[in-house]
Amino acid sequence: MQVEVLLFAALREALGSERITVELASGATGRDLREKLVQSHPQWRMLFEASRVAQGVEFVDDDRPLAGGEAVALIPPVSGGAPSAPETPPETPPETAALVRGPISVADLEAAAAHPRAGAVCTFQGTVRSPNQGRDVLHLEYEAHETMALARMQRIVDDTRDRWDGARVFLHHRLGRLFPGEPSVVIVVSTPHRAASFEACRHVIERLKEDVPIWKKEVFADGSTWVGAPSADAQP
Repeated sequence: MQVEVLLFAALREALGSERITVELASGATGRDLREKLVQSHPQWRMLFEASRVAQGVEFVDDDRPLAGGEAVALIPPVSGGAPSAPETPPETPPETAALVRGPISVADLEAAAAHPRAGAVCTFQGTVRSPNQGRDVLHLEYEAHETMALARMQRIVDDTRDRWDGARVFLHHRLGRLFPGEPSVVIVVSTPHRAASFEACRHVIERLKEDVPIWKKEVFADGSTWVGAPSADAQP
């Protein structure tokens, strides 16, 4: 069977294409797909082996047969940002999970999270830093498998609300180019008690880093690198 494979971030750059077609035997699994790709592109073995297979908005177990007729996304290792916000509340409440290409209004999220039962509102901002590992970062480039990323972000929000009674949860992430000092992700959680708000906020960021296909590329004066992805120099 022919399988259309969608490529992102480091894999897209390594193979020079956003999608490729791979011929596999009927009933082939995600492991079979990776092995076929390694045969065709052995220099990127470590990157293929570190990537996860997904169809639709779900990751696929290595031993599960791929569904015919549906594109497969190969998810490389994921990376694990806002100026002053207006003081007036937004006319429309913000989405609980969102990917945005402009500044994130922290004040809007905090206003939406606040309510009479909330004894604590915890806000986390992940910001672009420079230098990183001894090199000055000019900017970051964020990209995502947007449909899958949004679905998994919303799942994290819903799971957090289920785990912590009375929680309101907001998770917004920037895409595109960001400069040092700019927030790339903002999480706001309100709960009746402060300990729960800290715990829930930490839960959200850890799940985001593990399960959501968002990648970042660090750009330096002398080159760039996709964070978390094996480089060509690391290939055996």
